[in-house]
Amino acid sequence: MPISRAELHAEDAAALIDQLCKRWAGAKEIDRASDPVQVIFEEGSCYLQAQPDKLLVVVEALDDESHDELERQVDNALDELRGVELDIVWEA
Repeated sequence: MPISRAELHAEDAAALIDQLCKRWAGAKEIDRASDPVQVIFEEGSCYLQAQPDKLLVVVEALDDESHDELERQVDNALDELRGVELDIVWEA
């Protein structure tokens, strides 16, 4: 099962998680009660955790193709956040 993670500098990581959850609310299953927050996609899952001065993002999927697609979806959502400029580097 491929897994990757990214740590993104963010002054208000909790607000970023809120924006992402609102963006995905209609199309994805979201478990906001857990820590980290879990967002379930068809391709796999994304975990979001607010930490001091950073947002931790973990992506996991069943196969490499699904994993690459899920990383692209998460990248696109992060890139489109208003008022935020993030440098996303995925690590295996």
